[in-house]
Amino acid sequence: MQLWPVGLIVSEVCGLIFVVHVERCRLLCAFELSLCCMDASSPSSIDTSPQNRGDRHIQPGKPYPRGATWDGIGVNFALHSAHADRVELLLFEDADDREPAVTFELPEHTGPIWHGYVTNVRPGQLYGYRVYGPYDPANGHRFNPNKVLLDPYAKAIGRPLRWDDSLFGYDVDAEEDDRSFNTQDSAPHAPLAAVVEETFAWGNDQSPEIPWQDTLIYETHVKGMTQKHPDVPERLRGTYLGMASEPVLDHLKTLGVTTVQLLPVHAKLHRRELLRKGLREYWGYNTLSYFAPEPEYAANGPTSAVRDFKMMVRALHDAGLEVIIDVVYNHTCEGNQMGPTLSWRGVDNRTYYKLNPDDERYYMDYTGTGNTLDPGDSYVLQMIMDSLRYWVTEMHVDGFRFDLASALARELYDVDMLGSFFKVVQQDPVLSQVKLIAEPWDVGPGGYQVGSFPWQWAEWNGRYRDTIRRFWRGDRGMNGDVATRVTGSSDLYERSGRRPFASINFVTAHDGFTLQDLVSYERKHNEENKEGNEDGHDDNHSTNCGVEGPTNDPEVIERRERRKRSIMATLLLSQGVPMILGGDELSHTRRGNNNPYCQDNEISWYDWDLDEREQKFLEFVQRLTAFRQEHPSFRRRHFLDPVDESDGSGDVLWWHPDGREITDGDWHDEGLHAFGYLLRGQNLAPDSQGRPRTDDSFLVLMNQGGAPVEVEVPAETNELDDVHCAAWHVVPELAEFLDDPGPVEPGGVLTLRPHRLLVLRAEQ
Repeated sequence: MQLWPVGLIVSEVCGLIFVVHVERCRLLCAFELSLCCMDASSPSSIDTSPQNRGDRHIQPGKPYPRGATWDGIGVNFALHSAHADRVELLLFEDADDREPAVTFELPEHTGPIWHGYVTNVRPGQLYGYRVYGPYDPANGHRFNPNKVLLDPYAKAIGRPLRWDDSLFGYDVDAEEDDRSFNTQDSAPHAPLAAVVEETFAWGNDQSPEIPWQDTLIYETHVKGMTQKHPDVPERLRGTYLGMASEPVLDHLKTLGVTTVQLLPVHAKLHRRELLRKGLREYWGYNTLSYFAPEPEYAANGPTSAVRDFKMMVRALHDAGLEVIIDVVYNHTCEGNQMGPTLSWRGVDNRTYYKLNPDDERYYMDYTGTGNTLDPGDSYVLQMIMDSLRYWVTEMHVDGFRFDLASALARELYDVDMLGSFFKVVQQDPVLSQVKLIAEPWDVGPGGYQVGSFPWQWAEWNGRYRDTIRRFWRGDRGMNGDVATRVTGSSDLYERSGRRPFASINFVTAHDGFTLQDLVSYERKHNEENKEGNEDGHDDNHSTNCGVEGPTNDPEVIERRERRKRSIMATLLLSQGVPMILGGDELSHTRRGNNNPYCQDNEISWYDWDLDEREQKFLEFVQRLTAFRQEHPSFRRRHFLDPVDESDGSGDVLWWHPDGREITDGDWHDEGLHAFGYLLRGQNLAPDSQGRPRTDDSFLVLMNQGGAPVEVEVPAETNELDDVHCAAWHVVPELAEFLDDPGPVEPGGVLTLRPHRLLVLRAEQ
């Protein structure tokens, strides 16, 4: 598939024609042009003594929108800094320039917004700022005009950062640490923004708008998914356009997912200490810009990132797939007080960050990264909201997954789910209509907030992950909690009026073991991160099935394959929204590394060269997702009601292997290794359009133990309308082992193998 940016090309052609026209007529209509460039609301909008730099002229401009906005004639620049004394705009001609070609002082500030309008500036122009003010770390001020700063509203990165000591606001060799003042000019090394042209040929592009109950999320990484794919053109591997290529789209559609959730695509910073170790910031949770897409994933140079990202989204939408992006508004890449001065710190440190009230030299760190953004400040909150709206309206994404979302609820210090951020999102006519997913914790006190987010939000359900992992590892006493998790975690969400799809169910994610490693390693093996294996979680609720790491032992391999299937089936048959970790369907291993955030290599890149075992598992997952999509019993819009034996009403009946309903005492029986549930399919609640739904009835059986269990199946499904069960049939989508039973008569007995999930359909 080739997606040509027709609108962009046409726009650029028209722009060139228009500029030629303006140049030819400039001497005749300079006054009219200057009027167009001014803030009409200002009584003194005509600047009688403008700053001139060759053919570029600066006028007062206007305070909104923030950032750099091209209008076909010139660019309006607007920067928020409440405590600055003055601001300079620097224009660079080339990414290799060591100093700006032109410097303007922004002529006005309206409230805390400094602004100016420069004529004869076009898309692609590289720029940065110098911001003047007090350097007083003890009182939270870290202005240093020797540092060239990236616009917090930069929509494209025109030049990446080049690490150098000059990027720090303090002298890195001084005994006074960050209290010293660095006079080195960072202009040759600082990251620079680029002015962008927003026009794009979206055509009839629109969100697929998949209903929550039908959503199946695939968490993946742009580079990780495409870097080694043999059918993706080599020049597109590791890029947005690689994600938009036919081989990748075909895989996603065949896999049966509905929604692609991308690890961070905001422009990121590779930390200096990582690069010195030969490592890189692979995951991307080290944000350099909240508006600019990561330029490393652009196929045609950094300034093509905006266009390439839009082309990827359009291609995914054309394939019927939603796009959710992982966003990190809880902290920035500038780190603690010893970090570099690249953007927000030098623009207005006191405004953008939460400072320690006892000593404002230091930052409050609820994120484990050294700093925390302050959404309690109205201008910081506005920046976050502007960023979110930009990615929906201009980049056409369909939703967001918020990293460490509890930090956004800390207006002061405690978590407050009634805080300004959530109120603003709720009333926003754009953001209230997209998918919002919270990682419902941070590392600060009271940060674990699973089940506590507002009703419009879905949440990564960490309780689900831990419970399912422990159950299939073989931990005893888990049956009751498993029953709660697979039916939508009503204990967490129903009390606040939420639905099962508030629960994003997952067993594996980018952070932690892959599914293959979850059944292959009992201990983390993070040595290649070069942190002495001290990083990453120690308690993974995993098992190696008898051998640590790779093995050729057929019995160990068989145990692992059975557990993998049982875990994946549990995930995809649970009420709520399942999320698959990209690569799990390919049996991808990270060699036991449960924190490969810095592994931009084959540890993280998907291996598409599948052997017979891996190909069979991929086909199993494909059949399983198709089965889920076919049967609404596993995609309910409401929580399940227990079956009432007296009148036959209800949705679910919990089943004991002895052939009876489970009692309250059974849930506490640690010797009970197997149980099941009968999921009734008749008379389902209507869909969201009010259309009636019906389905088969299913018996889901799970044996977490290491020995076979005899299970007496129900004699009837206890349906209304006097419908009875003629036989129980193993669902063929899940029947892969040779000794899976054939049809079982009502009230008959079958043998459930160790570590096995089995689904039977009732023949009516």
